Amino acid sequence: MSSVLVIGGAGYIGSHAVKALRGRGTDVVVYDNLSAGHRAAARFATALVEGEIQDSTRLRETIRRFDVDAVMHFAALTSVGISVTDPLGYYANNVGGTLSVLGAMAAERVPTFVFSSTAAVFGNPVTTPIAEDHPTNPINPYGETKLAVERSLGYFERAYGIRSIALRYFNAAGADPDGDLGEDHDPELHLIPRALDAAAGRGTFQIFGDDYETPDGTCLRDYIHVTDLAEAHLLALDALRDGARTTYYNLGNGKPTSVREVVDAAARVVGKPVPVTMGPRREGDPAVLFASSERIKRDLGWQPRLEDVETIVATAWRWRERHPSGYRTGARD
Repeated sequence: MSSVLVIGGAGYIGSHAVKALRGRGTDVVVYDNLSAGHRAAARFATALVEGEIQDSTRLRETIRRFDVDAVMHFAALTSVGISVTDPLGYYANNVGGTLSVLGAMAAERVPTFVFSSTAAVFGNPVTTPIAEDHPTNPINPYGETKLAVERSLGYFERAYGIRSIALRYFNAAGADPDGDLGEDHDPELHLIPRALDAAAGRGTFQIFGDDYETPDGTCLRDYIHVTDLAEAHLLALDALRDGARTTYYNLGNGKPTSVREVVDAAARVVGKPVPVTMGPRREGDPAVLFASSERIKRDLGWQPRLEDVETIVATAWRWRERHPSGYRTGARD
């Protein structure tokens, strides 16, 4: 029986995709170096293979061993700030590593590839909501690396028959509604878990800028629940298996939410105020950033189910309450 190979499947979004795949009876092999992921997060997989994405020999062996006929690729470095100070590392991993994956797929004749991309390919928005035909003009190496891969995918289809769908996430958020999986980064950089930590008495939450031209002065962003993201990956896989050609889709709720609104939601969910400090604007932060996802809704029938920001925050809090130390029981996986 063939398998889906989920590269980076021990990480935040990848692990949710693994659970969704297993939920419909698919054999799933996780390939991860566990540098940012967690062994416990990969427990829904049929098998876990530890390895580097640059190791083409191990990738090919894994593809052959588990009869892989499709790949989902989540293994990327994702910090915008670090990408600016370490562009070499980001290009080596995000571009070079992905080319290694595609090379292994070409050599083993694996025809189907779902790629984890990002709204960072757009840079500062010219218009909102952002549709797929919005100009791509990244303002940091992270976005550039993702766009470089996107631009390569059509060539891989023409040369090797690998058909791909790139999914451009906006702000992934929340946790598995069943409480099985959640968000556990070290250090934690994402807004919702940091706001929840502050509400729970673990430090303060810093808002970067309250003088934007928005209703409450803070940035507006598009938060999409991680389970809805996972569902989009399954639909993309189905479409490719049905013969869809290489393309890309935006993934967001299309509902801009301010930083203050997220902080207020965290306070309501936890039942305690969030201590806040104000900081200056961060360079490169646009005032408003949200998606149009009409194309994937029309083409693939995708529909987000967990859209309300308080619902999204509540799922994240439920997981953090049950896992106060994240996936760790002692030392980090």
